[in-house]
Amino acid sequence: MNYKNGELAQKIIDLQNDDGTWGQVFHSLSQPNKRYPLTTEQALRRLKLLGFTINDTPIRKAVDCMTLCLGGERNIDNYWEKTHNWELFTQLMLSTWVRIFEPDNELALKFSKRWSNVIDKAFENGMYNEEAYLDAYIYEFSSKPKGARELDFSDFYHIHLLQDALSEKTENQLLDYIIAKANGIYYVYNKPLDKLPNVFASKETSWYLSAIEILAGYKFAKEKLSFVVDWLENNKDENGQWDLGAKANDNVYFPLSDSWKKAEYRKVDCTERIKAILQKLYG
Repeated sequence: MNYKNGELAQKIIDLQNDDGTWGQVFHSLSQPNKRYPLTTEQALRRLKLLGFTINDTPIRKAVDCMTLCLGGERNIDNYWEKTHNWELFTQLMLSTWVRIFEPDNELALKFSKRWSNVIDKAFENGMYNEEAYLDAYIYEFSSKPKGARELDFSDFYHIHLLQDALSEKTENQLLDYIIAKANGIYYVYNKPLDKLPNVFASKETSWYLSAIEILAGYKFAKEKLSFVVDWLENNKDENGQWDLGAKANDNVYFPLSDSWKKAEYRKVDCTERIKAILQKLYG
C-alpha cells in the first residue's frame, strides 16, 4: 500500500524547514508533545515508516543537511544535554539517521567504523567484557564515557549504526547479547527481546516489533529471530492478516493509513508492517 501520498505524510512534509530539518530541535524519539510538537527525528521516523526513502525530496534534503553537520559545516541546532558528551552523541545521532537512509554515506560510515572498533574489542574474547569496552572507548574517542548512552550501547542509535559494520564473529555475539538483555533497546523497547509480549493485539507488541525491525537488518537475524517468525505466523487470522488492535495507535508507529475508523484499515497497516519484517527475516 502506498502511504506516501496520504494526509499524514503531507502534514509532515508541509512542516519541513527550508534547510531540511523540522521544528526547533533535532533530538527526541519520544512521542510528539506540546513542548516538541515535531522534532526532526520524529519526522524522519514517521516518514520512514510511511515508506519514504533517500529518493524522496524531503529525505534527500534532510540527509544533505545532516551530512553538512557531520562535516562541521553547520550545527544541527542549539540544543545541548550536560549529562552526555553531547558533541559525540550528536555525531552518533546524525550518523545513524544518515545511514538509515543512505548506508554508504562516507562521513557516516567513517563514524560507524569508529564504533565498530570499540564493539569488536568489547566482544573480542567471545562475550561482552565491560573493561575491554571502556578501554576501547577511551582509545577511540580520547575520553571516558560520560553518560548512560556512552556506557550502554544497546540503544536505537548504536544498533542501527553498527549494521554491516561488524565482523561476523562480533555481530553473532552482539545479537545474542542484545536479544537477552534485560532492558532491551533503549528508546525503543525496555524488556528482554527473547520474551514475547503476553498479548499479541497490543501497543506493547508494536513497540516490540520496533526493536525487531532494527535487528532484522543484521545478517544473523534470520537465525537468531526464528522464534519471532513462528510467533508472527501463529498470530495470522484466517485471511492471512494481522491485527494489533485499536490501542496500538500511538501516533508513532501507527497509524500508517490516514484513519483507523474502519478496522479494515488498521488490519492493512498491521499486515503491511509485519510482512515487511518477515520479508527480511525469511531472507
